[in-house]
Amino acid sequence: QVQLVESGGDSVQAGGSLRLSCVASAEDFSTRCMGWFRQPPGKGREEIIVIDRDGSTSYVESVQGRFTVSKDNAKKTLYLQMDKLKPEDTAMYYCAAHYRWHDCPRRGTDFGYWGQGTQVTVSS
Repeated sequence: QVQLVESGGDSVQAGGSLRLSCVASAEDFSTRCMGWFRQPPGKGREEIIVIDRDGSTSYVESVQGRFTVSKDNAKKTLYLQMDKLKPEDTAMYYCAAHYRWHDCPRRGTDFGYWGQGTQVTVSS
């Protein structure tokens, strides 16, 4: 069983920055596809960033150029650096991990493990 714990969510003004962290209890952290998702109030969960086992990344267009994903395999931690935040970035942010040695799932909802989320609120 893999446990994921997100932290770093906060309330900030538009234009500000936040750094989210996701600490995993997973074995073989480096062998897992990881992702960041968010769920705005009253809306569905959205995949925003996926980082594959080889370090390749994919970003949803709305965060390109503003958000950056990174991972520290030694610390078993996934990060999300968020800059130039906008009110529309307000959401609960979730970290997800897939099964070790598996390709990234085609559908975000198929990730194997999920954290409890951390709230990000951006005011105008």
